[in-house]
Amino acid sequence: MTDLVARQNAGDVSNDPSGSDTAVVDSAAADTESYEWAPAEPSKKKRHLGLWIGIPAAAAVVSLVVASLVLIAPGTTVAGVGIGGMTVGSAAETISKKLADTTVVITGVDGSAEVTAGQLGASVSAAATDAQVTGDELGASVDAQALAEKAFSDSPMWKVSSWNAEPAAAPAVTLDETKAADALRAVAPALFVEPVNATIAFDAATASYAVTPAVDGAGVDIESIRAALEKGFAAGESRVEIAATPTVVPASASTDAVTATATQLNTILDTAGFYVGEERTVPIDRAVAASWITLSTGDDGTYSYDVDEAAIQPSVDALAAAINRDPVNGTEITDTQGKVLRTITAGADGRTVGDTSGVAAAYAAQLADGNGVFATPVTVVPAQVTKTSRNIVVNLSEQRTYLYENGQVIDSFLISSGKAGFSSHTGNFRITAKLTSQNMGNQDLTKAPNYYTPNVPDVMYYNGDEALHGAYWHNNFGNVMSHGCINMPLDKAANVFDWAPMGTEVTVTY
Repeated sequence: MTDLVARQNAGDVSNDPSGSDTAVVDSAAADTESYEWAPAEPSKKKRHLGLWIGIPAAAAVVSLVVASLVLIAPGTTVAGVGIGGMTVGSAAETISKKLADTTVVITGVDGSAEVTAGQLGASVSAAATDAQVTGDELGASVDAQALAEKAFSDSPMWKVSSWNAEPAAAPAVTLDETKAADALRAVAPALFVEPVNATIAFDAATASYAVTPAVDGAGVDIESIRAALEKGFAAGESRVEIAATPTVVPASASTDAVTATATQLNTILDTAGFYVGEERTVPIDRAVAASWITLSTGDDGTYSYDVDEAAIQPSVDALAAAINRDPVNGTEITDTQGKVLRTITAGADGRTVGDTSGVAAAYAAQLADGNGVFATPVTVVPAQVTKTSRNIVVNLSEQRTYLYENGQVIDSFLISSGKAGFSSHTGNFRITAKLTSQNMGNQDLTKAPNYYTPNVPDVMYYNGDEALHGAYWHNNFGNVMSHGCINMPLDKAANVFDWAPMGTEVTVTY
């Protein structure tokens, strides 16, 4: 409180008995007197210096905390590349650039040759992802994004204990082999000999496709380059020296691959034709078939071929004249069960070529697939085959032989069978051997069978040494005369010999 000061023209200020200061004036003077409060001492202003210092400091701390959440810990390296304090993206770019800028020195090639890892098409792969970050224009690439993310995951800035940690494991380096070979060839051409592809050509002399073998070239072992680059990159080196390791560079069109194509083509030539069933009714000349085929090579030197439909058409137009025919009826001799013993006349079905409007196109497509066998559309007229069964019956009681066709007797005649002591055996047999002439017996008559008959005609064995045959030494047919064989008149024996094929059934009975 300020003291009350009374200024007056007259009068005093006295102390109030209560103890408070009071101005004492009379009422008249009150209208002419003026009073005022003495101004109070100004209050001191509060100082806010701490506030102005605290705000920037807090902001700095927040910024530091935020940064620690996105930056890699100081001292972190990948393949010798320092990426501490970087964001994942910056770290990835740094790793990629380091690999791309790594210089590879190929030694022992007229001194040495230098090429950057980028020119080799190098890249680093991480198992966690197949993402790739393209490097410089020389073609180097490194899967650095995954590596940087792994480094941040293991060593974030906020994790102080991970600062200056052991270097991260070096990633595996891979090479784009085509880019690597091109780059090496450019800087060290002496190391390379171009391979020569195998070739195919139609040889008119042999009417076949012949192969000229491939010749392998030479080059540099890309794997040895990759391994050395990987080792150097892992060690953080920016320059890697590598002794060139020669390797064989096979032709892109190998002898085996081209031979496989030639074999397919020659198989077409071997089988080319228009077939009716299993018969190659209209074979196609090998040179003609080859003229339908056009060979071509791909960028890698391997072969393919096309077939000209128009070139096939003239052969299709000639099919009717070559295939059409009338049926030919046949005749066969069988046993009593129908088994064919002899074909007298072979039957042949008649046939007529069907619609050929799409044959050339169909055959061209088939040849393109390697199949030279074309099943020709035909209408078949079956041949008629006449079958005649034949068998022989020898009746020992009657001393007579009967010839049967289709169960009917067509001839019979007297014979002479085995005499006493040499009786002919009965049973069901088949003719197993036929001889137009044979000497029978033994010239030494003191030895079994104690007889000798030369030049016995039309011999037909049916049971061991028993046979039907002609007999010129007697004319006593109708009576037993032989040593077990069936003697027949000469004319009848000759007729039976021609009439009865091998396998004809012979029944000897009483």
